[in-house]
Amino acid sequence: VQLVESGGGLVQAGDSLRLSCAASGNGSTSTINVMGWYRQAPGKQRERVAVIRSGTGSTNYVDSVKGRFTISRDNAKNTVYLQMNSLKPEDTAVYFCYADDVWATRYWGQGTQVTVSS
Repeated sequence: VQLVESGGGLVQAGDSLRLSCAASGNGSTSTINVMGWYRQAPGKQRERVAVIRSGTGSTNYVDSVKGRFTISRDNAKNTVYLQMNSLKPEDTAVYFCYADDVWATRYWGQGTQVTVSS
């Protein structure tokens, strides 16, 4: 499984961004059952921001983004999105997409920088 992210950038506080993560692979994408996003700010540990599960479509968010971020998935396109609204400077980080398959193998994207200026 290969994951390619897009949509990062430099925005001002209060703005919105949408990150995309497209999964590809020779038939392997059908084995993905969880996709989500982590982020890592300078000097901080990587934290999971949001996750979405196939089938149920259930989602979870870290408390700091609840009500501002929305994760969604287009199964036909094998793509997961992270809509980020009301961005804050503390959201500045490199955002990484990930996918877990049915054998609990985790795949990572290359990361995309999100910078929010005050």
